[in-house]
Amino acid sequence: MEFKTVLFYVFSAIMILAATRVITARNPVHAALFLVLAFFNAAGIWMLLKAEFLAIVLVLVYVGAVMVLFLFVVMMLDINMDRMREGFWSYLPLATGIGALIVLEMAAVLWRGFMKFEQEAETVGANIGGTKELGLLIYTKYILGFEIAAAILLVAIVAAVALTLRRRKDTKAFNPGDAVRVKRNDRLRIVKMATVDQPAIDAASKAAALAAAEAQAATAPDAAAAPKETK
Repeated sequence: MEFKTVLFYVFSAIMILAATRVITARNPVHAALFLVLAFFNAAGIWMLLKAEFLAIVLVLVYVGAVMVLFLFVVMMLDINMDRMREGFWSYLPLATGIGALIVLEMAAVLWRGFMKFEQEAETVGANIGGTKELGLLIYTKYILGFEIAAAILLVAIVAAVALTLRRRKDTKAFNPGDAVRVKRNDRLRIVKMATVDQPAIDAASKAAALAAAEAQAATAPDAAAAPKETK
């Protein structure tokens, strides 16, 4: 047995185990981490098949972007797992039937594909999974489809940004354009007030202090006489 065959079986076994744990793990964070492990092993199998481009895309796009986003979303959301598992056994027969049907269909397609598979010498010699060959095909023969896919992705990005631009009443924000166009007369008003002499201020303060002292002296005897009346 060759070393590549051993690596293929090792990657396949780990990927099947990780895929099984994705659907059986109770913690959603653990399920996401097992899915990342499955993606890495799938990328290793693509590398053994000399499909470097697919392996790099699987690691960079799915593991580096999509799964990291899923992981952060799952960690930030407060998911009630007990409520999500309610009614699990009632949906199990239907889910088992659909899963068995999908397995039988995939097995039939793969069996017929293996029966009619004929390997040609030109296909063996060509580096089908290389980035150079894929780049030449994408930007020459399939350039129209590539541009249409890019336009669809651009529309999807604009739509996602537009959906987040909702006006909420509880947000505190201002228009930067209005702040830049503001003038001095809109925010500042100069008011002229008449000046007051310092002796008048001193006299008013003395009168206020004298009135406060007289009020305190008037209330002091009443406060002292209150306990004697109770006796």
